[in-house]
Amino acid sequence: MTLQEEIARRKTFGIIAHPDAGKTTLTEKLLLFGGAIQTAGAVKSNKIKKHTTSDFMEIERQRGISVATSVMGFEYKGAKINLLDTPGHEDFAEDTYRTLTAVDSVIMLIDCAKGVEPQTRKLLEVCRMRNTPVIVFINKLDREGKNPFDLLDEIEKELRIDLRPFSWPISMGKSFKGVYNLYEKSLTIFNSGEKQTEENSVEIKDLNDGTIDKLIGEDFAITLRSDVELIEAGYPKFDKEEYLEAMVSPVFFGSAVNNFGVKELLDAFIEIAPSPRGRTTNLREVLPTDKNFSGFIFKIHANLDPKHRDRIAFLRIVSGKFERNKNYFHVRENRNLKFSNPTAFMAQEKSVVDEAFPGDIIGLYDSNIFKIGDTLTEGEKMNFKGIPQFSPELFKYVVNTDPLKTKQLNKGLEQLTDEGVAQLFTKRTDNRKVLGTVGALQFEVIQHRLKSEYSASSSYEHINLYKACWISCKDKRKLEEFIHDKLHHIANDKEGRPVFLAESAWALQMAQEKNPDIKFHFISEFKDE
Repeated sequence: MTLQEEIARRKTFGIIAHPDAGKTTLTEKLLLFGGAIQTAGAVKSNKIKKHTTSDFMEIERQRGISVATSVMGFEYKGAKINLLDTPGHEDFAEDTYRTLTAVDSVIMLIDCAKGVEPQTRKLLEVCRMRNTPVIVFINKLDREGKNPFDLLDEIEKELRIDLRPFSWPISMGKSFKGVYNLYEKSLTIFNSGEKQTEENSVEIKDLNDGTIDKLIGEDFAITLRSDVELIEAGYPKFDKEEYLEAMVSPVFFGSAVNNFGVKELLDAFIEIAPSPRGRTTNLREVLPTDKNFSGFIFKIHANLDPKHRDRIAFLRIVSGKFERNKNYFHVRENRNLKFSNPTAFMAQEKSVVDEAFPGDIIGLYDSNIFKIGDTLTEGEKMNFKGIPQFSPELFKYVVNTDPLKTKQLNKGLEQLTDEGVAQLFTKRTDNRKVLGTVGALQFEVIQHRLKSEYSASSSYEHINLYKACWISCKDKRKLEEFIHDKLHHIANDKEGRPVFLAESAWALQMAQEKNPDIKFHFISEFKDE
């Protein structure tokens, strides 16, 4: 295949949702329909020994939630699909935000009973900032939920997006009969406990066909005809270009746990979702069709396989073709690197790849060479934009409870904070380690992983902090004076850059007012003065 043909058949997307909307379950069922796995796992069932493919970390299995982004690639009907399952829990939002820089479109899950939830709003704002096309999947139709028309109105109003239904439910909960596919003009019958197959689906070109009455009952058939009439009159016809420009979002209804409505979603997705898109650098716009290879690191994961203590950097390929054992230029390090065993993923399972193309996500074994946001090229000195760290909101001192394992603790803190789920600061006065996060659960996860992956015991001590912000100044002498005056409130980040630790909003405001020449940065991606 030519480079253009390889690009055209690739679809790279993420699944986003509020916690418990069924995101990881949907991921499993997409993999199931794609033939990537033989049995779908259960997220929260103790009766089923097989765990979900994407939630492979021990703490995820214990809690039944996703706390790390998983990458899965599979083939479906001639398309190469790269699926990124993101953490739904708000405490891990920063990992999700960064993951959204590596995808070209998203599927957003909505619980039919709960409707739009807080995390859904935040994630959609990130999509809106990047003009990322969104497909909506309204889940859990096998349970009682809100009226479908009310749900659509709520989504449009709350998220400020225009919708176009692609499928429509026939009742829900105990009386759920199935889904009518408006896009393909077919009816799929729901039988609780049975896996959805091609045989469940009946082609219905004319809704007035009496076959519908026999299949779902006369009352349900009358309601369906009325609903479809309202949809056709009230919603504009689907325009693919408007979807690709993130102006309209197709909507599907189904029940992921019952494999229902997932196939319709997947079939439409490979037909309408965008192929790999370009990205912006500090020099120019890079297109997928550019001949030379380029890509960026959007995630780092230590100990993907705890037995081997490996560290993997996740690379999104933006342009050209990546080849195994070929030299590539690491822009920040200003040196060439060669990769003998780049890997493709199926969650925890990995396989060595000889080549990869724009849209693909590959893993590079990393001996502390990479940082999130790093760029690889064939020699061009440019950097991809838009992968910052945000100022943390919660802080704790790290306490070493086993002095004999100090080396392991320091290594664990260094590697785990490289993953971007938390930030590590070292106070200048006493070298105490301060961990900063955007959510409380991250402290628990890090403590758990330090113990299980590094055999390092730790505890936390409260620290009264409001914000940690990076500081810079054009006048180096003034910066040094400020650091000297505020020494007890100054720490270094992992790059050695000075950080001001403000104890309160008032303290931060006073520091800003009294030091107008000092710039206080709340995002790590700033130009050094």
